[in-house]
Amino acid sequence: MTLDTDFVRAQFPAFGEPALAGQAFFENAGGSYTCRQVIDRLMRFYTERKVQPYAPYEASRLGGEEMDEARTRMAAILGVAGDELSFGPSTTQNTYVLAQAFAGMMQPGEAIVVTNQDHEANTGPWRRLAERGIEIREWKISPDTGHLDPDDLENLLDESVRLVCFPHCSNVVGEINAVTEITALAHAAGAFTCVDGVSYAPHGFPDVGALGPDIYLFSAYKTYGPHQGLMVIRRTLAELLPNQGHHFNGDSLYKRFTPAGPDHAQVAACAGMADYVDTLYAHHFDEDAAPTVRGQAVHDLMRAQEVSLLQPLLDAVSARNSVRLLGPDRAENRAPTVALSLNRDGEEVAAALAEHGIMAGGGDFYAGRALGAMGVDMRHGVLRLSFTHYTTRAEVEKLTVALDRVL
Repeated sequence: MTLDTDFVRAQFPAFGEPALAGQAFFENAGGSYTCRQVIDRLMRFYTERKVQPYAPYEASRLGGEEMDEARTRMAAILGVAGDELSFGPSTTQNTYVLAQAFAGMMQPGEAIVVTNQDHEANTGPWRRLAERGIEIREWKISPDTGHLDPDDLENLLDESVRLVCFPHCSNVVGEINAVTEITALAHAAGAFTCVDGVSYAPHGFPDVGALGPDIYLFSAYKTYGPHQGLMVIRRTLAELLPNQGHHFNGDSLYKRFTPAGPDHAQVAACAGMADYVDTLYAHHFDEDAAPTVRGQAVHDLMRAQEVSLLQPLLDAVSARNSVRLLGPDRAENRAPTVALSLNRDGEEVAAALAEHGIMAGGGDFYAGRALGAMGVDMRHGVLRLSFTHYTTRAEVEKLTVALDRVL
């Protein structure tokens, strides 16, 4: 089974927008296009249900039901219980709230492991806990490849470590980390794990229940949805951590880590992401299946499409002496997020590509620790080329031609 790209692109209004015609979008790691299903739900909520939810009158009742539907259906796709999934305004803020919760549970002298491969959102809030007596240990990447070696993690683990934080994949290195293996190492040492899935989830929603981490976070605006952060906290850990919400919400697992009131419309619109998964599944498969099975099948279709397009791009950039590709040069174990270190400013090159109809980005992408550890000249940053399953082979070819002209 191969992904029907024409059908996929028909689900995204952006591809029919005249203002975007002729432009190929290669900055998906910064945020994806939004699917029609999410837009329709958001429009309906704002026009028909923009009232305080969960009251007895119909508009309010329907609004609350849509919010509950989003949590229930997305949790099912992710392979976790409905109340193990929380929504917040962003992954960065969700991580900050989590860090405060751990600070309330941990004792001075206990330790948290972080990496220098992470986006700042999954390292900065934890590192700040050093001010409160928590020991911070850094799991370092290889300066040549950007790889996180699990053997190096084992050397950091002992009875003092309470949490290991790492990315499912980096937003500049791209390599997909072995979440299950790393989680097993942490659990064996008595530690919990927090996985930043922001750069992985756009390439297919993972079965978090099967992967095994205690915390998994990602951003809906990068998975074809609205600007919300989704946060899975498995029950055993969630019940241990102190309540961060209103005192009267302390008994509700999914409200314990959302200090502010939810954005009703944005949460409700997240059900459109589940609609999108179901739409793709129904188009490509005849038999019905459980939500996690549908999610995994669509995940695999997306990944196969991406891998087939990514390898030619990796080959093209790897062949250039003036370009340093960060991360693996094989597509099978990396996301289609390709960061290139050049002898020119990344933003400058991105601007030159825009003249050829290529939308890309340049800079440090909040991954300054990783780039610095790999010896990247921070005055230039990197050029980042990122795509997802709705990208076509013709667009990748257009990109390689534009790179030839610009570089």
